Amino acid sequence: MKLTINGEVRDLPSLDPETPLLWVLRDEVGLTGTKFGCGMAQCGACTVHVDGQATRSCVLPVGQVGEREVTTIEGLSPDGSHPLQEAWVELGVAQCGYCQAGQLMSAACLLEAIPKPTDDDIDAAMAGNLCRCGTYPRIRAAIHRAAGGGK
Repeated sequence: MKLTINGEVRDLPSLDPETPLLWVLRDEVGLTGTKFGCGMAQCGACTVHVDGQATRSCVLPVGQVGEREVTTIEGLSPDGSHPLQEAWVELGVAQCGYCQAGQLMSAACLLEAIPKPTDDDIDAAMAGNLCRCGTYPRIRAAIHRAAGGGK
């Protein structure tokens, strides 16, 4: 099986096609930024992009990925210069940090679809990403900042 992950084609010949993409990314490829949260696509910690769409990797069998492009948090911006990553740091969004990769990946899809989102747009797009530390106001502010809203 071949997967394109963060722009690089990876040959992974011995994969069971039913293995969740999350475990392939973490255990087979060594990209551990994508986190395991609930295993039921309910918390968003495992969010990656598949062909530019926010996708819960914990429930997506790798066999269903096919030739689609997978982008993980490591591929969002290898040097941390993505506007969302910069806003996250500037506003001190992360508390424990566990959910942040999934939050960032969902936020990146939002800004791709809606470059200047409203609070309602942000709330709707981010509703599937849970933060046990409750940093939602900072997440919203960082998304606005990354969109050029400066909040």
